[in-house]
Amino acid sequence: MERHIEAWLTDMDGVLVHEGVPIPGATEFISRLRASGKPFLVLTNNSIYTPRDLHARLTRLGFDLPEEAIWTSALATAQFLADQRPGGSAFVIGEAGLTTALHAAGYIMTDFDPDYVVLGETRNYSFEAITTAVRLITKGARFICTNPDVTGPSNEGLMPACGSVAAMITKATGVDPYFVGKPNPMMMRSALNRIGAHSLEAAMIGDRMDTDMLCGLEAGLNTILVLTGISTKADVERFPYRPSRVVASVADLIEEV
Repeated sequence: MERHIEAWLTDMDGVLVHEGVPIPGATEFISRLRASGKPFLVLTNNSIYTPRDLHARLTRLGFDLPEEAIWTSALATAQFLADQRPGGSAFVIGEAGLTTALHAAGYIMTDFDPDYVVLGETRNYSFEAITTAVRLITKGARFICTNPDVTGPSNEGLMPACGSVAAMITKATGVDPYFVGKPNPMMMRSALNRIGAHSLEAAMIGDRMDTDMLCGLEAGLNTILVLTGISTKADVERFPYRPSRVVASVADLIEEV
């Protein structure tokens, strides 16, 4: 049963933008959210970019979206680690989005007896760094990944992503990582905590049944699937769970904000 919505969480790729182009109605949807005064966050499993980077990108595309309204798997991972082991240390495979978040959370980057090996997204996975990660995990470092996505988009087509590299490290070490990003509902809960919202009054908008809808459901949110990204209407019938609603795009939600 769908409930009254007072707070909004929305995925970015496939919901607001697609292949670097705004989805029709998406800029208007964000503008309506800002005008409404209701709490909201734009979420992404991509840990490459900082919120400042993403803010600049979205501003160029016509979005009126403040930097603080962006929540990434890197930020969620940094918050999780700061809560679990404040002032800890990590060997990190990733880019500025992840390293900046971990530094801000008080973490030290090191390859000397770190508390964690943290794997994020990067367009240049180094075999040397992966080898170091394998050796550190074998020696006892805990294994954390920002997200389980096995592929990601690029201008040339699909490319291996964090989940694929994590599988290789797991095969070498026998150690499974803990994934913080979607579909882990922890990312939803950390986002809700950030904006001071309750799951009973919040909605998650996404384009994927296996991540966005699953984690929204498990976190107790209303779930709204848009058909402008990965999942199709036919896909909905293949899963043992259903979204609260299916709409063509965020343009259909503007009047509800």
